[in-house]
Amino acid sequence: MQIIFNRSFSLKLILLFLFLFFSKMTNSTTLQAGFGEVCITPEEAKLHRLINEYRNSRGLSPIPLSLNLTKVAKAHTADLYYNNPHNDDLCNMHSWSAKGDWEPCCYTYDHANAECMWNKPREISNYKGDGYEIVFYMSPVNGISMAKESLDSWKLSPAHNNVIINAGIFRNAEWKAVGIGIYKEYVTVWFGEKTDDEGEPERCEQ
Repeated sequence: MQIIFNRSFSLKLILLFLFLFFSKMTNSTTLQAGFGEVCITPEEAKLHRLINEYRNSRGLSPIPLSLNLTKVAKAHTADLYYNNPHNDDLCNMHSWSAKGDWEPCCYTYDHANAECMWNKPREISNYKGDGYEIVFYMSPVNGISMAKESLDSWKLSPAHNNVIINAGIFRNAEWKAVGIGIYKEYVTVWFGEKTDDEGEPERCEQ
């Protein structure tokens, strides 16, 4: 069978491909920067409320929402979704790709690269302290609250639960700021021991 290409049709296909390619590049760059202006979505605000309610049930004080740590959290959820810096064999979900204004790293399960996490707030935001992250992944299901599902999962994991309620190796930590990012199937929460001088993020417009 012979295939005959029409020159005009081929040119249109090339132009369409280029348009889609550069559109994706532009969208990816915007997301890597933390979604532009930082704001908190209703589902992210819900997770913040649930975390503080859980802490209150354990006799712990609430943690103020942080504009800068929220910027870090949103940047990381976007990086995880679009650039996939993690894999099950070596790099876990605390890893960062080389496709942003930050130091890339493969975060291994032995925590040998922990400074990669601790330094991220200073690399991509105005937060002055270290950052400590917990991450959740679940394929989105209609009608399921990612805020509730992530917190329920973290409660069942001693290592993650200890971060939230200042237990174990975090028993002497005093969280003074928290940032939250939820994007597609990823949820990240960042904790810090320094107050965020820039306060809380605005609520996203509906």
